[in-house]
Amino acid sequence: MRLAIIAVGRLKDGPERELCERYRERALQLGRGLGLSGPEIVEITEGKGRRSDERKREEATAILGKLSPGLLIALDERGRSISSEAFAAKIAAARDGGTAAASLVIGGADGLAEEIRDRADITLAFGALTIPHQLVRVLALEQLYRAMTIVAGHPYHRA
Repeated sequence: MRLAIIAVGRLKDGPERELCERYRERALQLGRGLGLSGPEIVEITEGKGRRSDERKREEATAILGKLSPGLLIALDERGRSISSEAFAAKIAAARDGGTAAASLVIGGADGLAEEIRDRADITLAFGALTIPHQLVRVLALEQLYRAMTIVAGHPYHRA
């Protein structure tokens, strides 16, 4: 199954990018033996509209143009929190069920358009805190890697 993170905005050079690359590389290596490829990182240009709803609409159009058929996981503050084990189980079930691709979508500073949230198979939140979208990308990559370690029985996850 191909994994992708579709994120609004560009991640500048710095510690966030370094952490993203570290977890992405770990996931690439471990995923090969689990029937998982990626995660590919797809960056979407931030909307240029004057109003939040205009920007979110522009971003949604761009996101929809990049989605592969398969599992759509929206990361949104309105989503529900689940355990790392439950997340790993969802990824494994999609893979085992023959799903060709899974995309995790991260909105920009204004969040995700309702159209994306409605279309998502799963809407997740990393808790009730407001988290900058740059850090959400780091968390998403770490959780993908953690999910792989759980599926593989690797000792990284020690819950």
